[in-house]
Amino acid sequence: MIDKQSHIPIYYQLEEQIKSMIYSKHFKPGDLLPSEREFAEKYAISRMTVRQAINNLVKEGLVYREKGKGTFVADKKFEQDLSGLTSFSEDMRNRGLIPSNQLISFDFEQPDEKLASILAISPTDMICKIKRVRLANEEPVALETIYTPKKIIGDMNVQEFSTSFYDYLEKKLHVKIGFGHQTIEASLANDDEATYLKIKKDSPVLVMERTTFLQNEEHTPIEFVISTYRADKYKFKMTMKRD
Repeated sequence: MIDKQSHIPIYYQLEEQIKSMIYSKHFKPGDLLPSEREFAEKYAISRMTVRQAINNLVKEGLVYREKGKGTFVADKKFEQDLSGLTSFSEDMRNRGLIPSNQLISFDFEQPDEKLASILAISPTDMICKIKRVRLANEEPVALETIYTPKKIIGDMNVQEFSTSFYDYLEKKLHVKIGFGHQTIEASLANDDEATYLKIKKDSPVLVMERTTFLQNEEHTPIEFVISTYRADKYKFKMTMKRD
């Protein structure tokens, strides 16, 4: 299965062999891979070559290492299409998963100048700040903080707040969400993020910031949200056209 006479590097051939076994479900998420020694003996290649192939698979997020235990097959990442504006709950339901929340805090407060500017309100206006962990099938995927103007949502309380903030806006307040502006950047998990997402501090994360606007003549900002996603669980995609 490894052609040592091929111009294709041996480490790459092994890498593709392992990928094929993962994609065909021969190795399933959570399975322990054979050791470097076992791969080396099976294919009569060096352990250094095996290590290079495994390192590449770790970088791709297909497998992960646990010190003293070995290398395991990673869960498939959630893939979100950025070409449309959907809520986390809608996205998870579309995948056949059960979305849920772990509420951390729910408060009304005055915004700082930056938030007031983003939400197009006065610094004396009140905002609602909602901080929560987003879960899929009870597994933490993202840490989310929502800021929304009180003058739009009124006296919303924890009991009225369902799984999806968009459901609340559209079904209870009967407002129409129009569009959003979004940025995504790579970062490392701080103490707070590591605790709530159940990952190690300084693990890679993806930080998304989005401002969402209503579908009205004024394009009124309805929310500013900061979401920190586990990079080992999530990836984003979009379709791009050349003008």
